[in-house]
Amino acid sequence: MKNLIVAQSGGPTAAINATLSGVIKEWLSKKKNNGAKVYGAKFGVEGILKENIIDLGELSEDDLDKLMRTPSSALGSCRYRLADPKKDETDFKRVLEVFRKYDIGHFVYIGGNDSMDTVYRLSEYFNEQGITDITVNGAPKTIDNDLNGIDHCPGFGSTAKYIATVCSELAREVRVYDKENILIVEIMGRNAGWLTAAAALAAEKDEEVPYLIYLSEVKLSVDKFVADLREVMKKSKNVIVALSEGTVIETAGRADSNSEVDAFGHKQLGGNGRILEKVLKDELKYKARYIELSLIQRCASHCMSETDIMESVELGRVAVRLGLEGKSGRMARLTRISDEPYKIEYSSVDIKEVANLEKKVPLEWINEGENGVTEEMLRYLRPLVKGEMSCRYKDGVPEFFVI
Repeated sequence: MKNLIVAQSGGPTAAINATLSGVIKEWLSKKKNNGAKVYGAKFGVEGILKENIIDLGELSEDDLDKLMRTPSSALGSCRYRLADPKKDETDFKRVLEVFRKYDIGHFVYIGGNDSMDTVYRLSEYFNEQGITDITVNGAPKTIDNDLNGIDHCPGFGSTAKYIATVCSELAREVRVYDKENILIVEIMGRNAGWLTAAAALAAEKDEEVPYLIYLSEVKLSVDKFVADLREVMKKSKNVIVALSEGTVIETAGRADSNSEVDAFGHKQLGGNGRILEKVLKDELKYKARYIELSLIQRCASHCMSETDIMESVELGRVAVRLGLEGKSGRMARLTRISDEPYKIEYSSVDIKEVANLEKKVPLEWINEGENGVTEEMLRYLRPLVKGEMSCRYKDGVPEFFVI
């Protein structure tokens, strides 16, 4: 029986190690008695290319529980893109060489859109070369929730829970003073506004503090923002503005100073909130603060969604089963059956329907004023943040698992 290798890629989350623990648990439960090994590649596909590989088969149940509750990527990550094999087969031949050396029959890659691109390229290459004894499958991950072919992505629920929690706590902050107090919270998500929409979970629990929620699916002009703000301030002097990092803000004369991109051509985002903060301070003379949640929203292990973590574990298990069933070039997925009661089912999707595609918020889930979300969005979000789970603690501080 051939061995399995697993790797992680892309941005870290609070749930990606839960998926890793699911992969290891499923493999050990199926392969414990025949000696087939489970390896981990450090730092994504680059770890395979550089043969930076470790044996994960000796992890105990306690280790796996701690791993499940540990944020970020225990195996490390990368943003390395495989070349087009029609132009350069070097990477693909090297991956095959390493797989043969370690007698690999199954590869599970845990990650987001770019990682699924790697699954697609590698599985297609093996298929074209007539290599049928190695399966390549993906296990989804991304807080951005923008993967196609799946109802919601592992990591999203926990980050949404964190954002809703932070916004709820910040609402207490802005109410302290009896004068204008506007807080702009910039939230991750690239070109999709799913995470920013999570602020609505806090807004529906606290009607005293009005929220303006701007998703990246809709452009925002400074004039519209000012008009929206003045309208809600008729009700309250204290306002929270939730702003997607990818929102295009239309303002005359502003140059786009950030042109940095990563290996996959993605623009480095962030800083939109400063534009609105400047307008509030300079033009309207309001007390305003800008907070960019930035990296802290990705790996908040003290505020994880139990639903998210349990689903993440199961998707890791599904990815292993795909390979054992002889399937390749697929991604483990979940499909929602109902909102109330919340029910899902697990299956898989052809990687061609996932790689290099982007799932955005449906425009009909954004309210008419384009400054909030509809009940449909809230019904979608509510089940995903249910249940409390936390990292393990020792001497009052988090105790994380280190591979």
